[in-house]
Amino acid sequence: MLDTYAESIADLEPTDGEVETAELVVTDDVLVKAFALGPGAELEAHDHADSTNVFHVLEGTVTVVQGDESERIDAPGVVHHERGVDHGARNETDETVIFTASLCPLPS
Repeated sequence: MLDTYAESIADLEPTDGEVETAELVVTDDVLVKAFALGPGAELEAHDHADSTNVFHVLEGTVTVVQGDESERIDAPGVVHHERGVDHGARNETDETVIFTASLCPLPS
């Protein structure tokens, strides 16, 4: 049977300013993590020197930060972050935003 993660994502209910996460897939070479950002919440900019990161926006509109730039991305949306590039996200709306981040390969 296929593994589905809808329930894990549905359980994410952040309050204002809060970030909640759930690890959906963890293998030797990939991590897929769900992020739920309550209104006003922010995932601080960071980088992954040895991994590519891809955001998949599932619900809402998230402001994605990449280097010195930022852009509002509506669901459904996909954003690719090259290795070593600072990236983050913030919720500038009144609704919860949900996206996944896929990290490949998994850092050692």
